[in-house]
Amino acid sequence: MLQLPDLRISDNARLVLDTAACFVVVAVIVRAYLFKSDSGLPLPPSPPSRRLLGHFVPDHQPFLTVAGWLDEYGPLITIRLGTERVVVIGRHNWWAIQPPLTSWGQVPSDAALHAHLQPKAAEEYQPLQMSHAKNTVLSILEDPSNFQNHVGTHAATVITKVAYGKSTPTSATDPEVKRLREHMRVFRTTLRPGAYLVDSIPWLKYLPWYGRELKRAFQDSKQLYTTRLNRVKQQIQSNEDVGPSFAKYMLQNIQYHNLTEIEMAFLAGGFFVAGIDTTTLSICTIFMAAALFPEEQAKVQAELDAIVGRHRAPTFADEKSLPRLHAFISETLRWRPMLPSGGMSFGHVIFELLIVRLVILRQGNYRIPAGTTVVGNHWSISRDPDVFPEPHAFKPERWINDQGLFRDDLKFFVYGFGRRACPGQYLANRSMFINTVLTLWAFQLTLDPTKPLNDMGYMSGASRPCTIEFKTRIPETELRRMMQNYPEVA
Repeated sequence: MLQLPDLRISDNARLVLDTAACFVVVAVIVRAYLFKSDSGLPLPPSPPSRRLLGHFVPDHQPFLTVAGWLDEYGPLITIRLGTERVVVIGRHNWWAIQPPLTSWGQVPSDAALHAHLQPKAAEEYQPLQMSHAKNTVLSILEDPSNFQNHVGTHAATVITKVAYGKSTPTSATDPEVKRLREHMRVFRTTLRPGAYLVDSIPWLKYLPWYGRELKRAFQDSKQLYTTRLNRVKQQIQSNEDVGPSFAKYMLQNIQYHNLTEIEMAFLAGGFFVAGIDTTTLSICTIFMAAALFPEEQAKVQAELDAIVGRHRAPTFADEKSLPRLHAFISETLRWRPMLPSGGMSFGHVIFELLIVRLVILRQGNYRIPAGTTVVGNHWSISRDPDVFPEPHAFKPERWINDQGLFRDDLKFFVYGFGRRACPGQYLANRSMFINTVLTLWAFQLTLDPTKPLNDMGYMSGASRPCTIEFKTRIPETELRRMMQNYPEVA
């Protein structure tokens, strides 16, 4: 007779199975809890999911998956990533918020950054930005195939000066810069809700073997950032005149923002790395759009020829006279936003109970409980058909009003929302302007038709998503002379 194998379960195996069963029960309970609102008002609608760990958001172009949900379920949705509840905004003019029950203030780090980088303070860095924007043009003349590194060098030099006071050029390929950018990549992954299993099973953080890569990255970042802050601290103690910087501002005003030195080190370091990446990729995207849409590039260059001419190089003094250029930049950032998932990488946690009144597509009241992460999907917001007709078309004229002026009434979102908007936006805008105006004034940009094109590549930080050819619009000898004599004041 066929003998069946002994199916008795060992005590250890039984313990594992019992633990797994407990996890299933807890997951079901948590799922029921997370999508329950005790106010009588519902949470925003949620796409169906059969996964115990919540909704599946792919690592590659996650913004497209979320955008599909927003199109199907409405402009405000709730998704679950592990035990974390995330409310996603998908339209431009989407809500009015009842004020929180208690005060909602900026965290000290936000306040410190905003104070140092307010518009008037950011203007002080214009000479530095002009000086290194002209270096971008000269570097493109020498080596056009590496334009992305040239733009990155501009961004790294400006941000290093703003963050730490260093005034010498900082190459985008410096080992320390590359090391810091790798830390930023890990940091972004860490902040993405649901990126790690600990998001679903919080007690894993207490296991010494779990998250070793994250712990190593944290310690390495801590060492790098504190070393840079200590350099500035030593300069202050030695009475060295290194000019203004964010690190110096924090160290000299510690009584006002009440940050520890570790917090100051990470704040300055995070600002440094994030500023390099976003500025570099935004400028490169503008160059790609110019090459991809030659008719629109020609309109900008016609404006430059009329306002500036070719006998001198444009400066910040021309900024308010170039609405077509500003429209081109704004449309590029709408067409290919640098953080298409928005807060899916950098979420804002709601600490108070908010009552949300939806004001587009349909009327309704929702409740967003404390602890909810609220994010804006920039890809969907930039394609709100009520605000941007023909949203998938590249149309800079949508930013020009009937009087031919740039539309400052069209609120934009590329730097975030409200009090949590990026404090470095004024500095970044100036870098984008001066690099764009000088490059489009100096060169005709075209795509190399023999090389591959990934027009979404810069949004994901891809390396060399396009190949651009630069043809001078001014005799090269004359262009070099004007760049070498380029003023460093507006």
